[in-house]
Amino acid sequence: MSNQESNDIKEIFDDVSQLINNSIQLESKITNCINILIECLKKDKKIILFGNGGSAADAQHIAAEFVGRFNMERKSYPAIALTTDSSIITSIGNDYSFDQIFSRQCESLVIKDDVVIGISTSGNSINVKNGLITAKKNGAKTIGLLGNTGGEIKSIVDHSLIVESNSTARIQEIHRIISHIICGLVEKKMGE
Repeated sequence: MSNQESNDIKEIFDDVSQLINNSIQLESKITNCINILIECLKKDKKIILFGNGGSAADAQHIAAEFVGRFNMERKSYPAIALTTDSSIITSIGNDYSFDQIFSRQCESLVIKDDVVIGISTSGNSINVKNGLITAKKNGAKTIGLLGNTGGEIKSIVDHSLIVESNSTARIQEIHRIISHIICGLVEKKMGE
């Protein structure tokens, strides 16, 4: 390995470490979102998640942690990632528009007091924004797991968790840490 490669690797770890430390400022907002999710689950409502690309994978990952388990044996929590059904996504994309792939699903699946989490590293994903708008119309509480400065989505969600970076990779890494914190503490507090 060359010195340059070694320096590049060290720089990435330093960048991630700094961003983790900076993200500690989100502690009270994360706590608030945890409490909102617990209230939702205690009312026998569901959690719905969506995003594009790596954020779609994150939506599926978070849903899996709630439906399966994170750290503890416990009952399953209702969570759905709207990114998993290729027939629904492609039919809506074909018959309507890619911009409507989440809003169309939210129209039929989201009910009052559900919690809907939209994930967007830019904060400007049109289909995520449209889905969150529809979810709010249906009476859901909305959370944006966002990056950069939060983009347009920060102004339409009830609660936003913004990772202040312009690197998609770094934002996604911190989103995963935040989602693990949320899953772990929801599970722990629901079991108390």
